[in-house]
Amino acid sequence: MAVMIGLTGGIASGKSTVSRLLQELGYTIVDADVAARTVVEPGSPALSQIAGAFGDEVLLPDGSLDRRKLGDLIFNDEKQREKLNAIVHPAVRQFMMAEKEAAIEEGKQTIIMDIPLLYESKLTWMVDKVLVVYTDEATQLHRLMVRNDLDEAAAQARIASQLPLREKAKKADAVINNNGTIEQTKQQLLHIIKDWKLIP
Repeated sequence: MAVMIGLTGGIASGKSTVSRLLQELGYTIVDADVAARTVVEPGSPALSQIAGAFGDEVLLPDGSLDRRKLGDLIFNDEKQREKLNAIVHPAVRQFMMAEKEAAIEEGKQTIIMDIPLLYESKLTWMVDKVLVVYTDEATQLHRLMVRNDLDEAAAQARIASQLPLREKAKKADAVINNNGTIEQTKQQLLHIIKDWKLIP
């Protein structure tokens, strides 16, 4: 019976680093972000629904999704965000479940469900245990401003659209503190893998 591990964190908390480390160690990653990009590719039912709900101005000239424009529409407007989530989330879940089933058929023992909004989207039912990648608020803000070239207000708005990391950490089965170096993060990860007896 395969074990499902939910990997989550917050924007710019370093979850992608942990996901990459797990991949390097041979674990199967089912990534919600990859799923979210795939289900809105040109020609997909979800993209047609998004254009129908938000107008053609959220499409680029080549017919693909203008993420920045859509992001600007939804980040400060909860109603619009809910409208988008109602379209995208079911398609993402379907895609992830198919990926999970394929991995189980291949005989994988542990499947990492990499879901940034695991708690916000109430998807903990999909996993057996939750691993949260944590960083303090100042570090998170600084990393996001640098990574996405945002001013402080824009970065704060994006962070505020998610459940605070300290809240996620309280709910988790294990927490990786990602304030330090990649090596320190990796050592914490290896300890959890050993503790949970996770076989790829």
